[in-house]
Amino acid sequence: MAAALQSRLPELGERMALRIRSNVDAYNDESLISLDSLCRSCAANADFVLAHLRRGGTPDASSARETGQARAEQGVPLADTLHAYRIGSELLWTEILAEAQMHPEVSDDLLVSESAEFWTLSGLFAEAVAAAYRETAAELTSRGQARRSALVEALFTGIFAERTLWEAARELGLPEHGPYAVAVAEACASGEELLAGTEAALRQATLPSAWRLLPDQQLALIALPTATAESTCLRILRRTRARVGLSPCFRSLRETPQALRFARLALAGLQGTGPGLARFDDNPLAMVVSAAPAEAAHLVEVVLQPVLDLPAAERSRLLRTLEHWFAAAGSAAVAAQSLFVHPNTVRYRLRRVEELTGRSLSDPRVTADIGAALLAVRNRRGGDGRQAAGEADAP
Repeated sequence: MAAALQSRLPELGERMALRIRSNVDAYNDESLISLDSLCRSCAANADFVLAHLRRGGTPDASSARETGQARAEQGVPLADTLHAYRIGSELLWTEILAEAQMHPEVSDDLLVSESAEFWTLSGLFAEAVAAAYRETAAELTSRGQARRSALVEALFTGIFAERTLWEAARELGLPEHGPYAVAVAEACASGEELLAGTEAALRQATLPSAWRLLPDQQLALIALPTATAESTCLRILRRTRARVGLSPCFRSLRETPQALRFARLALAGLQGTGPGLARFDDNPLAMVVSAAPAEAAHLVEVVLQPVLDLPAAERSRLLRTLEHWFAAAGSAAVAAQSLFVHPNTVRYRLRRVEELTGRSLSDPRVTADIGAALLAVRNRRGGDGRQAAGEADAP
């Protein structure tokens, strides 16, 4: 019986293929699996089953494994692959029963015995299909992740071939043209993803993004395709428990490395130690100061060194008064309210700063110099997360 069926394998394989195509949608897609390829696969699997029924011994599941590997590479869902395998097995068993009717010497007892062998063998082959499919799918996923990671790295570093820029955009699901923005999150522990779930939230808001996890930071390149996209992006990022720096918007993916630098500067300028979001565009002067630490240190020496040389308590009072005065847009009255002191106290302290530095705060150029120096002092104090020794927080 098995020999007779093996002699009709091409016709049998074609019938299996047509039956599978009529019952499983994924197999009806010619772009995934051609009919000719499916016919050959069905014939090969049937041949292995029939050969085992003829010869016995240890089952050879190589054909089943090849099928599982091929379907994973073609992107056919595993459930559809196993469904197709069951359909093929059922048709093959039906053909065996039909062939048995042509052989009177084949008893019902023999058919019952062989049916147990056949379906056990079918189960073993289905397991081989599933195992090979999962192994291949895992390998393909690993390759895809490695490829995606390499493309994201190329965008952030700017190291790519001429054509790769646009290929990277397509493969990463990003539009080829901006605007875009880069976000950088500070990790509390090595490899910790503080923006976990943010990618899904951005995707749900139709904001494509590409991500890169570093030991101390998590980077994101975010597309902002609509007029409201930036505000939506900000709202999502502010919901995280991370410290995040955000770059200005930019138009070309070639600007990604520079945007990454801006985002890191924004993160470095974020005040406090808790979660928060700092945008480069919110305080460009602070970003410039952060970008040039050596020059900023020299600026502090030139502009504010006499203030910094004071005893800790007085130094702290004058620096805090300057910070509140700048935050109040130069209003002594508003600064006094936030400091809980009289406006005249603020004015006295500002005159004290003028006396020490030899600079008049009524001169816009001097105000700009002192404002920049004050930002540099803040960055220097925040570098180790604490104020200079002995500084108090009193008004």
